[in-house]
Amino acid sequence: MSASTSAQAPSLRRTVTTAGLFFFILGDVLGAGVYVLAGEIAATAGGAVWAPLVTALALALLTAGSYAELATKYPQAGGSSHYATRAFGPFVGFVVGFCMLSAGIVSVGALALGFAGDYLAEFVTLPTAVVVVVFLGLLAALNARGIAESLGVNRVATIIEVSGLLVIIALGVIVLARGDGDLGRLTELGTAENGPWSAVFAGTVLAFYSYVGFETSVNIAEETKDPARSYPRALFGALMVAGVVYALVGAAAAAVIPTDELADSTAPLLQVVSAAGIIPPVVFSAVALVAVANGALLTGIMSSRLAYGMAKDGLLPGVLTRLLPQRRTPWVAILATTGLSVVLALTGTLEVLASTMVLLLLVVFVAVNAAVLMLRRDTVDRRHFRVPIVLPIAGIVSCVGLATQVEGEVWQLGLPLLAVAAVLAGMAAWRRRVTTSRADSGPGRN
Repeated sequence: MSASTSAQAPSLRRTVTTAGLFFFILGDVLGAGVYVLAGEIAATAGGAVWAPLVTALALALLTAGSYAELATKYPQAGGSSHYATRAFGPFVGFVVGFCMLSAGIVSVGALALGFAGDYLAEFVTLPTAVVVVVFLGLLAALNARGIAESLGVNRVATIIEVSGLLVIIALGVIVLARGDGDLGRLTELGTAENGPWSAVFAGTVLAFYSYVGFETSVNIAEETKDPARSYPRALFGALMVAGVVYALVGAAAAAVIPTDELADSTAPLLQVVSAAGIIPPVVFSAVALVAVANGALLTGIMSSRLAYGMAKDGLLPGVLTRLLPQRRTPWVAILATTGLSVVLALTGTLEVLASTMVLLLLVVFVAVNAAVLMLRRDTVDRRHFRVPIVLPIAGIVSCVGLATQVEGEVWQLGLPLLAVAAVLAGMAAWRRRVTTSRADSGPGRN
């Protein structure tokens, strides 16, 4: 794009500061994952829960470097799908966009199962199916009511969920100080099924779920005052802070609670609260439920808007573009994505759904890392962050390596989604060629 074209193109107002962007990313990353997955990680990796969390952070930082380069090089861009389209064409771009959409739908299903677990049992015992349907129905209603109302709820919920994680760290210190914990468990790496190395990598697949969310921050790069300076600092800073918090939370849980008990729980952090005996378990359960609900709400908003946007571009059925007359929210897209999340929650398990989301995002991250290498030859008339070329290569290798640790049951769900993405991408490419051919042969052409 030429400088003159760039100058004439309308752009969003640049009002987001480095601090504002930092807290946006931190709030997005410090979500509900660790509230429900610490036990699953312990079941896979053993007492050294912190090890997969730190490893997942290191791998996330590799791909974050690619996002930092692309977001500052193309601050007006629309995210992963746009980068893939620019580098490899619309077919790959569609596959990446569909993987993002599918990952969001799968994640909401996983969070619905987390909501229906032991945290809710502190208040009431209900069938999982009933909780899933009612929970996702209420979130869909809030989503349909309006984005302003949804984001207002999010601001309050983010403060609550971050405070909950800090409380767990403090309680872990208190329990250890009075001699009730066991720091030796933090060096117990591996289980009866997994040796030390396989335990780390298998646990990292689950731990990676806790860091996802940073990739969506590229959508506000255009509104950042100085993206070349602010975006990398905010992105890497937020991920590092999240990594420290997660590692400390994982260490606190493993040191306070015996590994086998931690591995069997769908509310692992609640056990830390119970062991400390300082805060009533129902209070922390409420905090955890807010965190899980907030994560599901934000992901549901992203999924429905992505489905709506892809439908507007002719990539998904046009019915998904229908809006509520007064609210102007995409009610059909909300119903469709919520319905799919309900089905997945009722037919899957928390571990499989979380790992499937990671698998889909690994496809996205491979494409983004490869796009950095492909677009190095594309020059732009703006200052931007430039990542050392070894990092996107390492990012590709790390994503492929993590994919090899994904279990067969996860591939059984992930492969059909990837196949659907490829078929729909092919159909979209065919329609695009037909439309172009008709336009070229229309009236006025010789």
